[in-house]
Formats: sequence, C-alpha cells, structure tokens
Amino acid sequence: MPSKKSVKDKKNTPTANAYGADQIQVLEGLDPVRKRPGMYIGNTAEAGLHHLVWEVVDNCIDEAMAGVCDTIKVKLLPQGTISVEDNGRGIPVEKHKVTKVSTLQTVLTTLHAGGKFGAGGYKVSGGLHGVGVSVVNALSEYLKAEVKRDGKLWAQEYTAGKPQKQVKLLGNAKGTGTKITFRPDATIFSVTEFQLKTILDHLRQQSYLTKRVKIIVYDERDQDKSRHLCYTFYFEGGIKSYIKHISQYSEQKHDNVFYIEKEHDNINVEVAIRYINEYNETLLAFANNIYNAEGGMHVIGFKTALTRTLNNFARKKGYLKDKDANLTSEDVREGLIAIISIKIPEPQFEGQTKAKLGNIEARSAVDKITSEALETFLEENPKDAEGIIGKCILAARARVAARAARETVLRKGVLEGFALPGKLADCSSKDPKNSELFIVEGDSAGGSAKQGRNRETQAILPLRGKILNVERARLDKMLANNEIKSLIIAFGTNIGEQFTIDDLRYDKIIIMTDADVDGAHIRTLLLTFFYRHFPDLIHQGHIYIAQPPLYRIQSGSDVRWVYSDEELNQARDEMVATKLATAQKSGQNKKSARVEIQESVTEPAETTSEEAAESDKNEIRLNIQRYKGLGEMNPEQLWDTTMDPEKRKLKKITIEDAEKADEVFDILMGSDVAPRKRFIQTHAKSAQNLDI
Repeated sequence: MPSKKSVKDKKNTPTANAYGADQIQVLEGLDPVRKRPGMYIGNTAEAGLHHLVWEVVDNCIDEAMAGVCDTIKVKLLPQGTISVEDNGRGIPVEKHKVTKVSTLQTVLTTLHAGGKFGAGGYKVSGGLHGVGVSVVNALSEYLKAEVKRDGKLWAQEYTAGKPQKQVKLLGNAKGTGTKITFRPDATIFSVTEFQLKTILDHLRQQSYLTKRVKIIVYDERDQDKSRHLCYTFYFEGGIKSYIKHISQYSEQKHDNVFYIEKEHDNINVEVAIRYINEYNETLLAFANNIYNAEGGMHVIGFKTALTRTLNNFARKKGYLKDKDANLTSEDVREGLIAIISIKIPEPQFEGQTKAKLGNIEARSAVDKITSEALETFLEENPKDAEGIIGKCILAARARVAARAARETVLRKGVLEGFALPGKLADCSSKDPKNSELFIVEGDSAGGSAKQGRNRETQAILPLRGKILNVERARLDKMLANNEIKSLIIAFGTNIGEQFTIDDLRYDKIIIMTDADVDGAHIRTLLLTFFYRHFPDLIHQGHIYIAQPPLYRIQSGSDVRWVYSDEELNQARDEMVATKLATAQKSGQNKKSARVEIQESVTEPAETTSEEAAESDKNEIRLNIQRYKGLGEMNPEQLWDTTMDPEKRKLKKITIEDAEKADEVFDILMGSDVAPRKRFIQTHAKSAQNLDI
C-alpha cells in the first residue's frame, strides 16, 4: 500500500493523462492555417504550393465574372516569388467598421472575410469559404499587397501572415486593381519551385471559362532577360473554343459545335457539345469556374436533357421506329465531348474540394436551357443532326452486342464457379488488402515470377504478346480477346455498367514488363485499358508499374543492381574509388591501378573473395550486365530486385490532369495518324533510352 504522502504527491503531479483547461489550445488569427495547412490547401507538396496561386487568381476571376476586370497578369519571379495582378476594382483600404483596421488588412489576416458573403460584393464567385488570400498570406514567408483605388496607390507588407506596418499610401496611380506578390514559406512546403507548365495549363482552362478576359503569364526567373517568356490566353468563344481545343486530334462526327449561353432563374448556363469518332465520353463540369470532378446537379440536368431531346428528335425524324427501344444515357454519351459551365449566386458545394455541386435549382436550369437549344440546333443543322443521331444509334447496337458478349464471357464464368484463367497463378490469401497481382510480359518472365514470388500474397498472370488497343475497340470486340478476358476475370470487378470496385480481388495490380521498347508498348496498351475501362482503379491507387533493374554491376564480391544509367555511373565510380582506396591503404601505387570494364550479355560467373584476392591487385575489373528482359533473371534475382516488398521500387499511376491524359491517349492510341506523327516529331529529341 502506498503511504498517504505518496498518494498526495501523485495527485499533485501532472501526468500524461491530464486533461483540463490548460490542455485546450486556442489558435488565433491565421495560426490555425500554419498549424494545419493541409486542411486549407490539401497538402504542402507541389499541389498545395500551386493551390496558393489558384486562390489568388480565383479572386481576379471573380472580378472578371463581375464584369469589372478584363486583364490578369501572373509573373514568376526569382527566388520562388510570384505575383498576381488584375485591373479590377481593388480591395478596399478604408477602416473596417468591425475590425477597426484597414479593410485590406482585414481581408489578408482574417479567415472568412471577403465580399462573397453579403449582398453587393459579388453576384457570383468561385470562392465559397472566403479563406483564399488570407491562407496564402499565412503560408508565405513574405507577401506584399498593392491596391490602386480612387487615383491612389496603397501597399502593405507581411511576414508569415503578420503585418509589418500599417497600410501605406505610396502616391498617385492610374486605373484600379490589386496586385499580390508572395513567396511561399520554405519551412512549410516541401517544394517551393513553381512549375510553368502546371500554371499555364490551369490558366488556359480559366481563360476558356472566362471568355474575353486576357490572362498573361510571364516567366522572369532567369537572370538573362533574353530568356524571359510570355504567354497570353484570350478566347472570344469561351467553352466553344475549349471544345475545339479538346477535339482537335479526333475525327469529328459533325461540323458545327453546339453551343448555348443563356440565363434562367438568375443562373447563367453555358453548354458546348461535339461528338467524335471514339467510344469514350469526356464531360467537364464547372460551377463559377470551379471544376466539379464528381459532377453534381448541373450534370444530372444536362444528361437528362441530352437523352430526352435526342430520343424525341430521333423518333420525330424516323431514325427510331416504333419497334425500336429508346437510346439510353450511355448510348448518347459515347464519343461525346461536353463542357457545362454555370454561374450561380450561392453555390452549394459538397466538401472543401468543391468536387460536386448540390444546388437543386441548377438541375432544372441546365435541363431547360439545354433541351430548348439542342432541339433548335438539330432542326436547323440537319447534317450535324444526322451525324449525331447516327453515332448514337451505332452505339446502341454495339451496346446490345457488348451485353451479349459480356454475358457469354462473364456469366459463363459464374455458372462454372467463376473459374479463374488457367494461366493465372493465384495467391493463397483471399484477403484483397494483402494480395497483389503481377501482370507479366510473356511465359518466360511469367515462369521466373511464379517461382520467385511469395505464394501467400502474390499472384502472377502472364500475357501472351500485346493486348488489343482498346482505344480503337468497343466492348464486344474487347471481350473476344483472350488476354483482356483473362484480365477482367482475374480482377473480379466485372466491367462497364456492371463494374463493382468492392469485388476487386487484389489491392495492388502491378504491371511488370521488360525494360525495352516492346515492354514500354505493352505498358502503354495496358494503361490505355485501365484508363478507359477501369478509371476507378487508377483514381483509388490500385495500379502500379514495377521497376526492374537495368544493370547488374560486379567488382569481385561486390554486386549491385542499378535502375538507371545515372545510378550505373554512380555505382561504377563508387566501386572504382573503393578499390583505389583499398589499394592505396595496402601500399600499392594508386596511379598504376588499371580499370577494366567488361560488358556482358549473359549472366556473369560469381566471383568469390578468394578468387578476387588472387587476381592482379593493381587491376580493377568491373563486369556490367544489361538486362533487357525479365526472363534473363533467375527467380531469386527477380524476387530480390523487383518483387520483394522490402526492396522493390514501384511507381503508382495517378491522373493529375484528366483532360491532358485523355488528349495524350487520343494522340498516341487513337486511329488518326497525323497527330501521332506530329507528337513523335515534336518530342523525338527529348526521348531517352531508345532501343533501336
């Protein structure tokens, strides 16, 4: 039993379990942002860094949507600094009646402060939460705000979100507008270098969505002014121009782009449509210039209007007979490129990422405007109408054929106990979270992989030759291909409208091909297959590419596996340096040491330490083997270098820019040769590791 004294002492001693008022922290001002930046910008890596730019640009776009700004300038400056300037109204600088400090300082230092909450500031805006520029200020080691209003120029500087001085009048100025110059805090961000391409792609899209607004991007980071770059975006046609840009590499089914811009119930609706000779749908939806990756009510309204209007027109003109079934939503969206952009006074987004729009009124507005305008378009453009309806009817026939083929393939599998492909060497674990599938090129590599794998968690599916290019094939043709059929059955998810990701049998699906041109081609075909028919597997992080070593380098008993030419040079230098240092320590003449490098195409014989000791002590022998095929490795080597979870290198496949990815797949894998030829000619000089 403890003494009374010890009990008393214990009560008065703070413990790890103490929980009282003293343990409750109150973060004031912008401190919460610096404490938990991921809550506001997603992450502190490259995506979060660029999100700072988007927040400031969004304020400029809001001014443009309000009709008070027609030019936005973005400058990339030295030392990781960037400036964003517009010719809008300028942030007010007078004292705010609530905070008792300048309104400019209030906007820059207070979360949820801005002109987007009450009446009169903005009719529509992309920023819903009002945390944009204050978050940028909080996460910048330096920020300067300059405002032109009422013929005067005002400025204020900040460090880590803290104002250094009061707002200062610098003098007279022409025009109006706001300029924000900032340098992200290197103690918060893991990367601080802005990517020009990322900025250009985003601002090009914003320019399409905000027609007749000029966006100019300057790259002035190089000390040599002659290397400074300038890009200007200006699109008179808005999303109509955007549709033409997206479809430029594809065969078009009709000449004229359908486009409508109209307002209904205080909601401005813009819709553009074009059909191309492909099998996949590209639908981009925006609300107040914010991309809604998961769609929302405006997308539902569009799909409803599209299906109903095309069915009514097809029956009215005799394309569909009484005995024919209606076109489905899937039929009318095959080969469709559509952009929906609405401007709505009070958007209701689901989540901070604004991925989905919840306003019910957006559904009826888009439905009504699209229906009326599309009906008129089809009547006034009979040739375009014929191309569109013909494409949809062909898709309907293909759907019926694909369903029959799918039922033949997959239902037969169910009746037989869902028999897995005979060449699949499955793992013994039935827990998908612990299981992974290696898709291997050829029987030779497949044999090595089957012998070297962990049978408990690793399944092997060898492919014979190159799979079908699904960019040029419908589902019925795909299911007639044995390799694709094996893949679909092995995944367990089904395909198309019957796809269910919950039935996925493996947490990781790993593409493991040779490090040569044929291997790269097979990877591209497989990635096309996943991108077009299993995009959720990519989005949810299930698809990987294995990285087999390119070289085995040996010096005596020192054996290393390297995965690139850069690593090879480094390993070679290290081995030579080690040998020379050893020779010098043993009293040999360092300068007389001779380096002999042997290139081999077959597995070199292992050298024991005794043999190494007996060799010429002044001679350094390096044996380098280049591996072009996985089949050249024995099972143990394949496990050690490429399959062992403790040692291997995997690349996770992600889609950061779906529109750009879609365009690249169209160019590389589509039926039109000319764009592919231009792509190869453009990028030929930047290609590396060519096997000729």
